Amino acid sequence: QVQLVESGGGSVQAGGSLRLSCTASGYTYNTRKMGWFRQAPEKEREGVAGIYTRSGLTYYRESVKGRFTISQDNAKNTVYLQMDSLKPEDTAMYYCAADLSERLVSIWYKPDEYNYWGQGTQVTVSS
Repeated sequence: QVQLVESGGGSVQAGGSLRLSCTASGYTYNTRKMGWFRQAPEKEREGVAGIYTRSGLTYYRESVKGRFTISQDNAKNTVYLQMDSLKPEDTAMYYCAADLSERLVSIWYKPDEYNYWGQGTQVTVSS
């Protein structure tokens, strides 16, 4: 059993910054990758960034490259998403997720590859 808790969401003006945090508890030793996803009203849930926990390799969707940074602090069992130069189109509910499965093929941005999800934190960017 793994529990995930997100924090750091809020309301900012375009061009501003936020840092989201996701802290995991429980049996986290076998975590393979962590992901940040977002979902706006009437839209599909989409992958924002991913990190393979043991190697540290990171991945981003094209629209956030150069603006967002995913990182991890393994000692604290915490993953961060630093969001800079925020745009109104970044407005969404943001979720963190953990994958504990050993997979032959791993695709970081597919929601169905993740076993556990946090409750979400709202990010609102105004113009």
